[in-house]
Amino acid sequence: MPAYEDAAELAAAEETLSNYPPLVFAGEARALKADLADVAAGKAFLLQGGDCAESFAEFHPNNIRDTFRVLLQMAVVLTFAGKLPVVKVGRMAGQFAKPRSSDTETQGGVTLPSYFGDNVNGIEFTPETRRNDPQRMVRAYSQAAATLNLLRAFAGGGYANLRQVHQWTLDFMGRSPWADKFAEVSGRIGEALDFMEACGIDPQTVPQLQGTSFYTSHEALLLPYEQAMARQDSLTGDWYDTSAHMVWIGDRTRFEGSAHVEFARGIGNPLGMKCGPSMEPDALVRLLDVLNPAREAGRMTLISRFGHDKVEAGLPPLIRAVEREGHTVVWSCDPMHGNVVKADSGYKTRPFDRILTEVKGFFAVHRAEGTHAGGIHIEMTGQDVTECTGGAVAITDARLGDRYHTHCDPRLNAAQSLELAFLLAEMLNLEVAERQANAA
Repeated sequence: MPAYEDAAELAAAEETLSNYPPLVFAGEARALKADLADVAAGKAFLLQGGDCAESFAEFHPNNIRDTFRVLLQMAVVLTFAGKLPVVKVGRMAGQFAKPRSSDTETQGGVTLPSYFGDNVNGIEFTPETRRNDPQRMVRAYSQAAATLNLLRAFAGGGYANLRQVHQWTLDFMGRSPWADKFAEVSGRIGEALDFMEACGIDPQTVPQLQGTSFYTSHEALLLPYEQAMARQDSLTGDWYDTSAHMVWIGDRTRFEGSAHVEFARGIGNPLGMKCGPSMEPDALVRLLDVLNPAREAGRMTLISRFGHDKVEAGLPPLIRAVEREGHTVVWSCDPMHGNVVKADSGYKTRPFDRILTEVKGFFAVHRAEGTHAGGIHIEMTGQDVTECTGGAVAITDARLGDRYHTHCDPRLNAAQSLELAFLLAEMLNLEVAERQANAA
């Protein structure tokens, strides 16, 4: 957690935020929880994606739009292939904070506070920018509010209409063979809509075809901000974190007795929790007992992050412990955080083949255990960045510096994200077919 120099200044910022309107409503969080209960039951799939860390500098409506439409493309591919509804959750409108192992950073003999994300301080290494400034939380709120406003307009204002599916492909993705594959899927969807219309069903009157439900999420890392955004629901009397529909607890803060666990157990939002190689099965069960004592379906999403070479050994003990104790959870795969490497060029990157290997291992484990591989959690962007190597577009180490824009960790670009969606769809289709065969 960042250390603030002026306690009175921090208290003033918290007071300001506590009097601002909620960004999301308790009823919306409950709707997401109901959707996630379907995922836990194997009746839907969770797609969660967005920026590693949002920044003030890259705040632009085009960036929000492009990330949103890549997520729409991915969801269409997964729905079309897997014949399952896709619950869409963005890492957007609040993913500002960055966990750090040390309070300070030293460069050239100068020691300054570490960069904790734009809602705490700035990335430039100067005393003025690196000062932990509570007013940045207020600026982050304003950016989150504007982002949510645009996302709601896109989701319900016609942009997400399935008749527009052909227009979701970004211009630069024409270089990707998966753009042609998406055009083929789009054509088949258009034919289906034409068939419905010929049968007397007007797609213009079907709400599910006119728009989509889209939720937001972020890591509940900066507790002064999250606590200031907590509100008591007037209908139920329960407390909700109104900064996002869903919040998660990271790998560094999900230990027993942590302040983050204590905060999360008191709110009614759906919760995520990262589970990595350091998570012991018994500790996981104890945390689930604390965070979801009522064992409410849709409350808990467990986001595994092991790395491509550890997932098949590390994940099964956790699944077996959760199954043994009767907890109902969504199992989601984060194939990003365990696969960071340093390229010869000096950039941090994530090889696409390692990301894909972890996803395949995640699905293989769940098939073996008889459980539902329920979701994917990725760091991605709609921008044409060069941050992760590989994929059909074949980004090389030498090209990483071309458009390496992330403020935090490397992200999949739009073409790589769509490629992953098609490969995911194949795995999801296989899982659905196996489940149907077993039921028969």
